[in-house]
Amino acid sequence: MTNLTITHEIDREVVVRDGDVELFRYVYIPDNVQLESPRPYFYPIRTRAGLDTGLYRPHDHVWHKGITWSLPVVNNENFWGGPTYVTGEGYVQLPNNGTQGHRRFTELSQSPERVVIEHELDWTTEAGLPYFSETRRITAQVASDDAWILTFETVLDNVSGAPISIGSPTTRGRDNAGYGGLFWRGLRSFTDGELVTSDGTGTGSDLRGQRHEWMAYAGKHDHIDASSLVLMLDDTQNPHHPPQWFARSEEFAALNPAPFFSEEVVIAAGESATFRYGVGIADGVTADAPALAETVRGILSKG
Repeated sequence: MTNLTITHEIDREVVVRDGDVELFRYVYIPDNVQLESPRPYFYPIRTRAGLDTGLYRPHDHVWHKGITWSLPVVNNENFWGGPTYVTGEGYVQLPNNGTQGHRRFTELSQSPERVVIEHELDWTTEAGLPYFSETRRITAQVASDDAWILTFETVLDNVSGAPISIGSPTTRGRDNAGYGGLFWRGLRSFTDGELVTSDGTGTGSDLRGQRHEWMAYAGKHDHIDASSLVLMLDDTQNPHHPPQWFARSEEFAALNPAPFFSEEVVIAAGESATFRYGVGIADGVTADAPALAETVRGILSKG
């Protein structure tokens, strides 16, 4: 039996619970400094058993925040946070950390089986220039006794008056560092966990840059004998599907279907681009990933 509920903390966050378990907080008006490119994020992100899977402001990358939609190369602007990769110079802290600002909610609804969060956002550069008007739609529903599914859809409308190219450090010259898009940063205890695809398992070094429809991360918890599974699946209509993946396991736990990994996406002035993803959060192990992917795929296909 499921009983999903929403608690709206006005001008701050939306909290989604599954009975007595807080599944996640969607912080839509963060209090982060400009250097961190303020933007909405999901944190904490818990399994149905109440185990957290994400990490917020880790000391090594304070701009990593649970699950976020983050873009490091937008023309010459940074909506990821921190320094920008500059060709020939490496990472340089520039006055270009933009903001994804909440404008208004267009839907905030709940039923025992499903919740919907939809809102509009304005993307503004650090210099105050408008770049995108975004419509973002998020749903959450329970899939089984052990898993629940998050869907994330974003429509980016270019309101800048000029073409916008979305890329990555790799498109600017850094090898195999094509991060950008929907990004999950995992618990410290998940470090050296196992990455899973439909072709098998491996480490971040093994799988980073490969193309797959989905990828999962199986990580272990400290203090208790338990493991969790986080899976991301790319919609078939997304640009550059199936995507290359930016994934890490040795240094820290991270998953990111990266549509801009090695090729830019250009959005003409007045045009838009749409990206959709399904995310499975489960109390589970590596062997559970293929079945979870099938469940996520089915839910994402229904919209």
